[in-house]
Amino acid sequence: MTVYFIGAGPGAADLITVRGARTLAACQVCLYAGSLVPRELLAECPPDARLVDTAQLNLDEITAELVRAHEQGLDVARLHSGDPSVFSAVAEQMRRLDAAGVPYEVVPGVPAFAAAAASLKRELTVPTVGQTVILTRVAQRATAMPEGEDLATLGRSGALIVLHLAAGLVDRVVDELLPHYGADCPAAVVAYASRPDEIVLRGRLDEIAGQVKAAGIQRTAVIIVGRTLGAEQFRDSHLYSAERDRHTC
Repeated sequence: MTVYFIGAGPGAADLITVRGARTLAACQVCLYAGSLVPRELLAECPPDARLVDTAQLNLDEITAELVRAHEQGLDVARLHSGDPSVFSAVAEQMRRLDAAGVPYEVVPGVPAFAAAAASLKRELTVPTVGQTVILTRVAQRATAMPEGEDLATLGRSGALIVLHLAAGLVDRVVDELLPHYGADCPAAVVAYASRPDEIVLRGRLDEIAGQVKAAGIQRTAVIIVGRTLGAEQFRDSHLYSAERDRHTC
């Protein structure tokens, strides 16, 4: 049978995709990250489905659950918050399943940075202002960053930067980005994006750290820094321009 890695979305239960909900409803086993995935989503599972909260399980224990379900001939929904393509720890699970000969598929979901942009009512790419988005994090004791991917290096591009898993290190983030973006660069932090308890902070780069600490935000947040956040005067895109020849490719 098949393991389905399903992006559960950023927090709101109704932000799972139609494909994700249909897949979830067809699986006899569901492994979910209880600390991140909304419990309302579990109502989509079959009434007799086996539900396993992986919050306290290590990689070996999670893999054992997936392999056991496969050996029993049962499809498995592996629910991950956001989208499996970034910061989801899916790669190591896939590697284990490859070694065990267990087939799997990936069902994409709404990533946290997209939900944050929606809450901010901002397009992250704006014509003539910024066309590049960097998704990254900062090094911590548990996981180092590869050489050349530190904020000091990435910040030289001046591109809009989105940081996951970094709210607890916001002072460091600001210190490393200030030389490249400037004190007046627009910045925002969105915690618990799309959830009822969502927190949205906006300000200059040199003041956002104080706002984060005053709000008590330490996790489950994205930090966004870049000029497109404050863009107002910019050229309309060519896509809908009256001057565009719509009869050619």
